[in-house]
Amino acid sequence: MEKGFRTEILHSGESEFAKKIAQSVSVPKVVPIYMSSVFSFDDVPSLDGVYAGTEKGYVYSRMANPGVDSLNDVLTTADNCGGTIAFSSGMAAIIASIISNVKSGDHIISSPVLYGGVYDYLKNEITRFGVEVDFVDFIHDDFEKYIKPNTKIIYTETITNPLMEVMDLKAISEKAHKHGLKLIVDNTFATPAICRPMDFGADIVVYSGTKYLNGHSDIICGVIASDEENIANIQKYATLYGSIISPFDAWILTRSMRTLELRMRQHSENALALAKYFEGHPKVERVYYPGLPSSEFYEVGKKQFNNGWCGGMVSADIKGGEKGASDFIAACETVKFVPSLAGVTTSISYPAKTSHRAYSPEELKHSGISMGQLRFSTGLENIEDIIREFDKAFEAVQA
Repeated sequence: MEKGFRTEILHSGESEFAKKIAQSVSVPKVVPIYMSSVFSFDDVPSLDGVYAGTEKGYVYSRMANPGVDSLNDVLTTADNCGGTIAFSSGMAAIIASIISNVKSGDHIISSPVLYGGVYDYLKNEITRFGVEVDFVDFIHDDFEKYIKPNTKIIYTETITNPLMEVMDLKAISEKAHKHGLKLIVDNTFATPAICRPMDFGADIVVYSGTKYLNGHSDIICGVIASDEENIANIQKYATLYGSIISPFDAWILTRSMRTLELRMRQHSENALALAKYFEGHPKVERVYYPGLPSSEFYEVGKKQFNNGWCGGMVSADIKGGEKGASDFIAACETVKFVPSLAGVTTSISYPAKTSHRAYSPEELKHSGISMGQLRFSTGLENIEDIIREFDKAFEAVQA
């Protein structure tokens, strides 16, 4: 029976596409973007089979999507783990890793030097639901003293933001596991190209994929990596809350992962050169970078980091406090003031005013974050060009 124009156009290409792909002896070299919210079935038993797990297939992209699955294969390879889940943001991933492992009445021990959004969540949000949180200085104190019968999670970062402290993950994980606790590690600054925290005992690893995993400042995403059991548990929360990555962003992140090691090598080399420059500059009070032999974290970094790389993030206390930092930022031309990090170009952030804005003045001081501290995300440029620009910017700093 002849169909109307609209009907013909609306239904053309769908079944033909599926048949052509199924019959083809070749496949796309690059995994396509599967921009489909839902998938069709020939009959009800087929749908039942997918839900029961006896048939392979996709139902709804909040639950699973071929392009997202391909990304997770790449991410799982990168962390050499049982599985991964890609999320719509780093915060979505971090929150899922936490809420899937605690309930009202439980207790969390966390490092106080964290990305400000996570600190805000642990201090002000999850506590509203009856979860206790203690912030303990893992470097100068023993968190084991603060473990309670209801403690469930130890939370920290591989390289802390913005002080660039390096946590001894093996020592922390051994203490955590002695008490039956899970160690969650934010590996955003290091990435699996530099450190795989699960090799040192971490149970769950989280990332703001927006940063180095993607590395081009064009999408927002997050990742959880863990063993199969933890991933199966967390997947239920990801599906229920709907905080999954979009098919388009999954395709972009897959592309970016292909060059992760190459980018991290250049980021690390540039960061070390910049840190050495700051260390010798008279208008810099202190430099924070674990790749410097003068850093108290140099040795633990050598144990945990591949190829001697320490990542692309450098912090420095500029003389003159808040005015000195502000004058330096204003004097830069090519290097932009950006409230984020890990793009291909060098940028500056001001932790007290951006990433750690949720901290009170007392909390900033207690954490060691000064009003003169700037955080530098070194890009992939010729680093001598960046140093020349900073030479000029320092002329504006009165100290």
